[in-house]
Amino acid sequence: MKSYVAAAVQMTSLPDLHSNLGQAEELIDLAARQGAELVALPENFSFLGDDRTKLEQAETIHQATEKFLKTMAQRFQITLLGGGFPIPVGNGKVYNTALLVGPGGEELARYEKVHLFDVNLPDGITYLESGSVLAGSRVPPIYPSKELGNLGLSVCYDVRFPELYRQLSQMGAEVIFVPAAFTAYTGKDHWQVLLQARAIENTCYVIAPAQTGHHYGVRHTHGHAMIIDPWGVVLADAGDKPGLAIATIEPGRLEQVRRQMPSLHHRVFI
Repeated sequence: MKSYVAAAVQMTSLPDLHSNLGQAEELIDLAARQGAELVALPENFSFLGDDRTKLEQAETIHQATEKFLKTMAQRFQITLLGGGFPIPVGNGKVYNTALLVGPGGEELARYEKVHLFDVNLPDGITYLESGSVLAGSRVPPIYPSKELGNLGLSVCYDVRFPELYRQLSQMGAEVIFVPAAFTAYTGKDHWQVLLQARAIENTCYVIAPAQTGHHYGVRHTHGHAMIIDPWGVVLADAGDKPGLAIATIEPGRLEQVRRQMPSLHHRVFI
């Protein structure tokens, strides 16, 4: 693992595939021009709309998104995470899928989101992700990269389930992705503290691209895409507008924290 620049992209995606891909391309280009070798896009980056429209367009979104990710990774010679997009599985449902692509356009890792956001919030808004999404059934993969470190995948609501990240750390994760479309209501209280907790307890870097702003209907997201170091220090925060959180991933810092706080070796209950 070497030192390198990573970028967590922040977007305001809409129910418009082509507009979203255009916005994503601009931000990937910006990240690459700032030296990023690893770029992560948020959950629902290529389409964020109501379930009916998403399901109607799911196959088109799927095909266009996978082609886009492979093209962008090759064009900018980066490793690129597409943090969540629909892939039809039949029976009127999709997998919410994160896809990691290498600089040659090759697929490196794929993860179907396991924890689905079925929640009645105190602000009166109900979310029923399981109405259109089929939960994955496999532990997220680790992609071992000589240059970028061991990269672990997750998606949004997963961040509330620490046992998932403990499994990733047991599998050797050094950098963990948490692409999200976190609600504005929960994000103000929980987003940063959950990301810091996952970084601290697993002594990993956390790269968390995010959605921000108003998308459709009453859907508002929190923003604040972040990169957090293994001590829990926020290295970059994109605020509440579309843009980037960009920071350097340092193997020396990872080694230092793990040496000074060897909690992963002190576990009693495994």
